[in-house]
Amino acid sequence: MSSNAIFALSFHADYQCRHSGACCTADWDVPIELPVYRSLKEAVARDQLRVAPSAAPLPAFIVEPDLPGGAAAVLERDERGHCVFFERDSSLCIVHRDLGEPMLPATCRHFPRVAVRDRRGTFITLSHYCPTAASMLFRDVPIEIVASPSAFPEADYEGLVITDEDLPPLLSPQMVMDLDGYSAWERHMVARCADADSRPESALATLKRDAHLLRAWTPGLMTLAEAIERLPREAVDHTPRDTLASSLRLHVEVMDAVPDDQRPLRDDRGLEDSLRAHVEPVWEEFRRPMNRFLAAKAFASWTAYQGRGVRTIVRGLEAAYAVVRVEAARQCRDAGRRLDADLLREAFRGADFALNHLAVGEDLAKAWSAAES
Repeated sequence: MSSNAIFALSFHADYQCRHSGACCTADWDVPIELPVYRSLKEAVARDQLRVAPSAAPLPAFIVEPDLPGGAAAVLERDERGHCVFFERDSSLCIVHRDLGEPMLPATCRHFPRVAVRDRRGTFITLSHYCPTAASMLFRDVPIEIVASPSAFPEADYEGLVITDEDLPPLLSPQMVMDLDGYSAWERHMVARCADADSRPESALATLKRDAHLLRAWTPGLMTLAEAIERLPREAVDHTPRDTLASSLRLHVEVMDAVPDDQRPLRDDRGLEDSLRAHVEPVWEEFRRPMNRFLAAKAFASWTAYQGRGVRTIVRGLEAAYAVVRVEAARQCRDAGRRLDADLLREAFRGADFALNHLAVGEDLAKAWSAAES
């Protein structure tokens, strides 16, 4: 039986929607569950709910045989890919405004939450494709795991649900972790990212070393949690690479996990020059938001359950770092200026769009599991 406890990271704990409209204009298929569809259809029939003026005379819903599993319909989109219930002038969702949050499809209610539920409780991180969530990475808030966050009351959050019949995360392909041990590893990863003076590259190198050391653990003399507590205190000092080559390889690995019909065209033109001219001179100034981004990837990790061990989890963090570096170089190239907070925020958004919304999680975990060899 799962606990009702809710956990989040401190810098996400007070999240509130700021109506950026990013989710409503992302050109996504938004499935509607049958009870919600019936209520929305009735509201439209009674003229209690209308599509946005800019979307008229489009219908409100798509109803056809080949819909996502469990969906009774899909929200219609206009020629720009905007939901027909998105009001451009106010950036408000008409359904939310006129009928209330309970009338929203589950996808809309839960975005940008990324949740994992197991016997310990529900662990919630955020997709930084949401501009509000991305902005939260720049706040001077300590990096720690908090219980009962104000933004996430007890509820049945959509996400990865781990039942009592499912295995806990793997330490390695040959060894299963117990949940106390995995909790200790999750806290350890977040703590490595929480060092305010540590470079993200050092945090990654340290976690890579720690994962290697931890794989030598066997049951008997000490628990896995005790073994994690005894990992070396000192960090591995590591500096950023002066080339994008390794980041581009990991970026390609991520894009290979995107379905063919959704995969963006490869665009590496001028990125090395942009990295040297616009990113490297100021990269050190953004170590704290970058560390928060990595912590958000280490916490509530689907890869922990879908992959083959702790090295896989760390490989996923390295990939997340790589995608941000590539996106930062691309943002700077396109803007023709040095990296600043606005451009890095867009790089975070682009990275999570690829990692959370384009790539197939199981395929990412399979690719990253090569790190266990």
